[in-house]
Amino acid sequence: MKNFRITVLIIAAAMIIPASCKPKEPADLTKAAIIPRPVSVSATGETFKLNAKTAIFVDAGSEEILKTGQYLAEKLNVTTGLAIAVNEAKAEPAKGSILITLSGADQNLGEEGYSLTITKQMVKLSAAKPAGLFRGVQTIRQITLKDTASGKPGQFIIPGGTITDYPEYSYRSMMLDVSRHFFGVEDVKQVIEYLVFYKINTFHLHLSDDQGWRIEIKSWPNLTAHGGSTQVGGGKGGFYTQEQYSDIVKFAADRYITIVPEIDMPGHTNAALSSYPGLNCNGKAPDLYTGTEVGFSSLCTKKEITYKFIDDVVREISALTPGPFFHIGGDESHATKVEDYIPFINRVQDIVGRYGKQVIGWDEIALSTLKPNTVAQCWASEENAAKATAQGAKILMSPAKKAYIDMQYNESTPIGLHWAAYIEVDDCYNWDPATYIPGVAKENIIGVEAPMWAETITRLDDIEFMMFPRIAGIAEIGWTPVSLRNWDEYKFRLAKHEGWFDAMGINFYKSPRVPWEK
Repeated sequence: MKNFRITVLIIAAAMIIPASCKPKEPADLTKAAIIPRPVSVSATGETFKLNAKTAIFVDAGSEEILKTGQYLAEKLNVTTGLAIAVNEAKAEPAKGSILITLSGADQNLGEEGYSLTITKQMVKLSAAKPAGLFRGVQTIRQITLKDTASGKPGQFIIPGGTITDYPEYSYRSMMLDVSRHFFGVEDVKQVIEYLVFYKINTFHLHLSDDQGWRIEIKSWPNLTAHGGSTQVGGGKGGFYTQEQYSDIVKFAADRYITIVPEIDMPGHTNAALSSYPGLNCNGKAPDLYTGTEVGFSSLCTKKEITYKFIDDVVREISALTPGPFFHIGGDESHATKVEDYIPFINRVQDIVGRYGKQVIGWDEIALSTLKPNTVAQCWASEENAAKATAQGAKILMSPAKKAYIDMQYNESTPIGLHWAAYIEVDDCYNWDPATYIPGVAKENIIGVEAPMWAETITRLDDIEFMMFPRIAGIAEIGWTPVSLRNWDEYKFRLAKHEGWFDAMGINFYKSPRVPWEK
């Protein structure tokens, strides 16, 4: 396992285009390799120079905005070798400053939109909400270029112009399966830090499955003591204490990423059934499972103890998770009769609602009677997606043939599966959530998510290889209007991110379909 790599992470945190011996052509902001592509970019040809005199100024009296300024300074300082300070703006900042402010922003930018104006005198980042400022900081990171023309050490340039930007979808996510193989806190934080760079705002943790239960439930301690003790292939497994889980949630929230916990039910539950025999209809505990088959386990949906169990689990996790969502799974419950599955899902929706959370479930939950605010995550069945929208539910788009980033790139990919498809980098990019399923329109969709299942993924290097560079394309699908997305243009922007991948030490897939610069 790689450590959180704080030093390496910070070193690589800004987008650096490798220097060349030739002088740079005039800076052009419209040609900056920004991913996701912004809604609007105009260039002036001017440049703003970062140097020893540069300072960041933020709105006075806001601890939240101060943290955003400090985050940017942390990334730029190691990248540039400068010592950029962060100050509260008590007056108009001096020339050569970076200003981060909520003052005077266009309120139509929404929760995550931002405006970035770059002149010779100043970089001004403004937004209507703090989350928008943080998204804009990622754009600044990506357009920080080394000034190879001046020949002056320690000087960097930012191309001049204006960017106006906001997301197409409010929900842009990746899922990590920590049940088939367990990943520790520092690995999870590393993945979150990667997501930040591409303006992804949600991280879905698949916390339970047949092979392992990964979060401490104080009222049912054997879930982790026994159910968390192994994983696919028979390794030692592991779990997060509630304190560790809370630490992950806070780490993500500090970066404007919402954690969505998933406890899969009524199927994918062998780890729980092995831990507490009373949850089985026959009262007998099955052996722990370390294989990769699906569909063989089920909670006993007619026992009241099952609903007591679910209530306790949802209550404890919800208390630790400030985000609005709770994922109940619901997929591949082949061992549960349909006549038992439907009332089960109906009742679980009520339990989740009791603790103030909004239900998300895999698309099979559309067989039940969905609550008005329930979200169906479409992964396999277009018919289920249509049933969900017919009930007024929203759809989270995760089609396995396009968005499952544990699928192999091609036949020679050393890890991953291909039951859904081989998904090359362009295949992952070239689809539109709003037209993918007939009858499911943009107004029915809350966003897009890239799930990563972990049957064959055992360490952070594996996560990186399957995640990069596909996650950048998923991020652009979620953020950028479809009218501005084009593979033949995108692939050149993506190629310029190779320097960031290398500097971060990311074990990425060097697709032959991308014109990498090295």
